[in-house]
Amino acid sequence: MAEPIFVAPFFTEYILPFVLVFTLVFAILQKTELLGTGKKQNDAIIGLVIGLILIAFPFARSIVVGIMPFLAISIAILLVFMIGYGFVYGNGTMERRVKIVLMVIFAAALISVLLYLTGAWNYLYGFLFSGESTGSAVLINGILVILIAGAIIAVLKGKGDNSSSLSSKG
Repeated sequence: MAEPIFVAPFFTEYILPFVLVFTLVFAILQKTELLGTGKKQNDAIIGLVIGLILIAFPFARSIVVGIMPFLAISIAILLVFMIGYGFVYGNGTMERRVKIVLMVIFAAALISVLLYLTGAWNYLYGFLFSGESTGSAVLINGILVILIAGAIIAVLKGKGDNSSSLSSKG
């Protein structure tokens, strides 16, 4: 059976990078009007030349081809985050604290899903909670540092509030 055109090496290694670079260069030149107003032909020729130069050099082409999956995944994650942000901070009448809590819960859920989908969840869980690795010691020490820092912050904040109330009475 023949493979689909969209996964063929010629398409993914030559056509898509060329179209991407040509389109980006053309759009940037059109937006900035670097070569002058109404110079679409010149902008297109410059975009064509830069796109062809990209295709001629395998190292540059492999960088573009390699970075595009990362870009696509990053945009998808950003889209999901922005949808959650819009949901929480939209035209609602929730209190600020509730919005912050909901956003933290949503961000934690998004990070958990990403860890699970990438397979990093099993590695991280095994590292932190397995008795054989040093990860459990790192986890316990991290929790202790967070608790000590929280206690110090609580004492400092509590001390500031009491001293101001004592000075206002006297």
